[in-house]
Amino acid sequence: MSSQFTLRALLAGAALLIAPLATASTLPNPAADAPLATNHGSSKAVLAGGCFWGLQAVFQHVKGVTHVTAGYSGGSADTASYETVSEGNTGHAESVEVTYDPAQVTFGTLLKVYFEIAHDPTELNRQGPDTGTQYRSAIFFAAPEQQKVAQDYIAQLDAAKAFPKPIVTRVVPLKAFYAAEAYHQDYATLHPNQPYIAYYDLPKVANLQKEMPELYVAPVTN
Repeated sequence: MSSQFTLRALLAGAALLIAPLATASTLPNPAADAPLATNHGSSKAVLAGGCFWGLQAVFQHVKGVTHVTAGYSGGSADTASYETVSEGNTGHAESVEVTYDPAQVTFGTLLKVYFEIAHDPTELNRQGPDTGTQYRSAIFFAAPEQQKVAQDYIAQLDAAKAFPKPIVTRVVPLKAFYAAEAYHQDYATLHPNQPYIAYYDLPKVANLQKEMPELYVAPVTN
């Protein structure tokens, strides 16, 4: 267990004494989103926004998502390990690769979950107690269509003043995604009583069920 891993648990314990942050109000649907595909298939979205435990936990409950992998994106293969990424100077961000059926859920809908439920897109290089560029908010697009939907949605949300501060989420090309170590996969599902998970991540899953019940499903098992 790294010092960063230990600090995360300690901060979570201390955070139990603090009132939870208010969640954002319900966001509009992305105006530039593509329609659902006419045929079933498999597409991927790579998203970063704080600790990958919480991101994975949220997207595992989204209808149409078939698999979610915690990992790293933004840096090179030789630095794609938890101990190294935690130093904060690898270029990597803790990320998730979301595999989904575009006939059941669109990329834009995934972004709505990402912005409204999964993290706070107005925090620069941090989420909650986690600080550093490895916790930055970023959308790694794999195709021009993903880039357009993401950039247009950010502009739409900023124009509507959907958040009290401007969105700082970066929209950048996907170079590669590297799966994290096995002990990070399904972490929230396997450790629901861990203080960090109980305080920061399970409330996000509960918010998904409350705010977007039409999207909420039993968790995808990886």
